[in-house]
Amino acid sequence: MPLEIERKFLVESDAWRGAATRRELYRQGYLGGSERCSIRVRVGGEHAWLNLKGRVHGATRPEYEYAIPLLEANEILDTLCSAGHVEKVRHWVPYAGHEWEVDEFLGANAGLVVAELELDDENLEFARPPWLGREVTDDVRYYNSYLAQHPWSAWGGHRVGGSP
Repeated sequence: MPLEIERKFLVESDAWRGAATRRELYRQGYLGGSERCSIRVRVGGEHAWLNLKGRVHGATRPEYEYAIPLLEANEILDTLCSAGHVEKVRHWVPYAGHEWEVDEFLGANAGLVVAELELDDENLEFARPPWLGREVTDDVRYYNSYLAQHPWSAWGGHRVGGSP
């Protein structure tokens, strides 16, 4: 079973921007889901994927991802994703031997910035960049599937760095 081990953090400042090596716009929509998994379609640049991601507590969860034709992915996003959409710009930021993915959300989630780090082991030690804030790995409100249906802008009480 393919597994994703990912730690997720709020971002406290823009200090990461100068270190970003590349960026890409992502558009993703949700076809459905349950307490056990989410099913999404994602378009990034000229590529598209169908993704099934398990919902479990902790940083490790099953994830299946399959490349699909770009034209079909856009059609699915435009016509079938009734469970909501998320748009974000993903920035890749190297720091202390790891590559962080910093997601800057757009649309109804604009202002929210989250950093993710994929690891080979859930307990692996890593250096925390100075721009990193509170860990939200176990907070389902920061899952993209949740943000698609409950936009960050509707939470109220926002401050710099994406914290409610």
